[in-house]
Amino acid sequence: MTNEQLQQWVERVSLASFGRPFTHKAAFNARLRTTGGRYFLKSHNIEISPHQLAAHGEAETEAIIKHELCHYHLHLQRKGYQHRDADFKALLEQVGATRHCRALPGAARRLPVKYVLACRNCGMEYPRKRRVDPRKYVCGRCRGKLTLHHAQPSPAP
Repeated sequence: MTNEQLQQWVERVSLASFGRPFTHKAAFNARLRTTGGRYFLKSHNIEISPHQLAAHGEAETEAIIKHELCHYHLHLQRKGYQHRDADFKALLEQVGATRHCRALPGAARRLPVKYVLACRNCGMEYPRKRRVDPRKYVCGRCRGKLTLHHAQPSPAP
């Protein structure tokens, strides 16, 4: 699908679901991997991830388009356009947009666990990616004191 086809699609969805025209630019952005789309406050343009279309199809992509159009129309009407706003949540529900997009296959990039907090009393372990001060925390299970250890590297397969 080309950017021109996406532009027409966004314009159709805007008129059909919101009863208002979309008068700015819509384009694909292949760099978007952890999000389905973006709305720009200054330019009012929308970017959509082509990876979402390829991985999850047109129905999921249309829900992402509706989500971004919720930001767009509410912002232009000077209403609550942010994820936490009641206006935004109500409009999402009304038009059938998704609150969050589905994850792309293989997109979960996890940082390796470098540290482990361990309880002195019960032995409960808390893996951490960053170093933390164990004096500031207690065990969530037994309220015992914690000690910090370096994580053991996982064995090679």
